[in-house]
Formats: sequence, structure tokens, C-alpha cells
Amino acid sequence: MEKANPNLTTRKLHPENLESPIHFLRGFSTPANYFYRRNHFSYPELSQSSLWIQIGGLVSSPAFLHFNDLLAMPAKSLLVPLECAGNKRAHFSPKVPGEQWEEGAISQGKWTGVPLRYILERAGVLQNGKEVVFEGADFGKKEDIDEVISFKRSLPLEKAMHPDTLIAYQYNDQPLSLKHGYPYRLIVPGWYAMASIKWLRKIKVISNTFEGPFQTNDYVYYPRKRDDIGKRPVTILNVNSTIQQPLDYSILDTGTYKIEGIAWTGEENITSIQLSFDNGETWVKANADQSGNHPYSWVNWSYDWKADKKGEYTIQSKATDSAGRTQPLKAYWNRKGYGYNAVSKIHVKIE
Repeated sequence: MEKANPNLTTRKLHPENLESPIHFLRGFSTPANYFYRRNHFSYPELSQSSLWIQIGGLVSSPAFLHFNDLLAMPAKSLLVPLECAGNKRAHFSPKVPGEQWEEGAISQGKWTGVPLRYILERAGVLQNGKEVVFEGADFGKKEDIDEVISFKRSLPLEKAMHPDTLIAYQYNDQPLSLKHGYPYRLIVPGWYAMASIKWLRKIKVISNTFEGPFQTNDYVYYPRKRDDIGKRPVTILNVNSTIQQPLDYSILDTGTYKIEGIAWTGEENITSIQLSFDNGETWVKANADQSGNHPYSWVNWSYDWKADKKGEYTIQSKATDSAGRTQPLKAYWNRKGYGYNAVSKIHVKIE
């Protein structure tokens, strides 16, 4: 009998989809046992062959790389959040099918690995290379396809060649756990986490546009209920924030309270976090902790709220980034429920 993980909130047991206790985690790094889990298939059974990655397709020097080969290559460490594209799906109105994630399908830590660019340059990408396809060792049957398939997705060559796109083999200075991609996974900073493929085993450069089901059916914004007009791929993280403390529908005495949370974005960096205590009539600026100075990291923020009047309050947080993007009052509805980023909202009662 499968058992739930006591550290995480269970959304599904098979395949395992578990939510991080994000409201109780402060700082810049999520401990591995509190990192959320998102799976489409069962965990793969690994063997000695799993320690090899195949590099092929439109390259001048196809190769098999062993785990020890990667350990000998130039390494890089980055503090990167991974957010499921369906994070906060439960808040969409009208409701949409899928895992009903609340705020905890996001976690962050230090990833160490080899820049993918180094490996591709060593293999020699040919001039007609357009995209890079990545295949994980996980496989199974997808609900809408009557055959066994592997989890595969692609990146544009430009994103694959970005110096911060990594093949990671460590998380928080420890080897990856099986449930987070051991022996290595892709890390694509700034993109939703479906791009950061776990249990990576094959890398293939192609000259066309990849059309696998996890690329052209799933992880696509469909803005209309019954047709595909206006569809576009899910890629860059939306600007977003979450209020961590106090918890929604808390009952508090009068006094001063520290409102705490995180804010993040996929483009540039967070420039401001504003809070409202009167349903958006007025906004005040929260204090942001920029001490980490990491280009992709979320920002921890806080605000000392003097709650000296009894009553019920709605507290909202709204983040803005240096690309000029701000959280909207209402999320962009799409029928698969991706990219929810409406202003974060909680309700409290002061007695």
C-alpha cells in the first residue's frame, strides 16, 4: 500500500504529486524533503545504463557521456526556483481539470551541474540545428494516447545554449535524490518546471519543431473553452507572489503582525512588492530581502502591519518586475489551468 509523505500535501499518490508546505518555509532554499513533486508517470527503475546520457542528432560528434564524465567537466551552481505550470490552479474561476495545486507547487534551492552549452559545443551542433529534444527515463500511458510514451520536450537552440541552462547532478550540495531526477536533470532557469526534465537520458538536436504530446497538447495556453484559437506555448514564468504568513482565514488579536511572503518572476528581477489591506483601494510597499543577489531567486519580503481595529480584512500582495510586468487582479483564464498569477489574497479576522 502506498503511503502519503508526512512532509508534503498529497494531490495524487499514483503517479506521485505532492505539494510543498510553502507557507511554513522561509529563506532562499527549500530542504530536499520539503521540495514539491510533480510526475506524469511512475518513478523509473534505474540501472547502470541510467548513468549515461546519449548526445545525438544534428551534431558532428555524437557521444555517450557517463556520470563520471560530467563530474570532470566545468561545473556551475545557481539558486533557481522550480514552479509547476499548474501552481495555484485551484484558484481559477471557472474551475479547470487537473491537479488542484494551491500555493505549494514551487520550491527553490541550489543546483549544481554542467552548462548544457558546454556539452553541445563539444558535440558540435550543425548549422541546421533548430531545437534540442530532451528525453527522461520516466514513461507510461498518457490518458489521451493509447501507447506507452516517454516524457519528452524540446527547447529552442538559443535557450539550450544559454550559459545558465544546466544538466544538474546536485541539489543543495548533495546528489539528486531519485524522486528529484537522479542521476541528473535539466534545469532551465526562468521557465516553468516542465522544461527541467528529470532522469535525463537522451539529448537530440533536430532541424524542425518538436511536436511531442507534452509540447503541443499539454503545457499550452488555450484561452477558449471549446477551440484552440489563440493557443500559445507555456514557457517563461509569470511574475507572481504568495503570502506565507499569516495563514488564510486566521483569527488574530489586535496588535502588530509581520506579513511575510515570497515573490518571483521569469524575466529580469522583482522590483517591488505592494500590499493592500482594503481590497485594493490603497497599496503600501513591502520590505524586500535582496541580500541573496541571485539572478533567478525568489525574493523574501515582509511588512509590519499594525492591526489595531477589530474586523475582517482582505490582505493582497502584488509583485512587479523589471520587465514592467505586474500581477493582475484577475488571472488569465485558460482551459488547462496554467500560469495562475493573480494578486495573492488572504482573509483574516481581528478580534
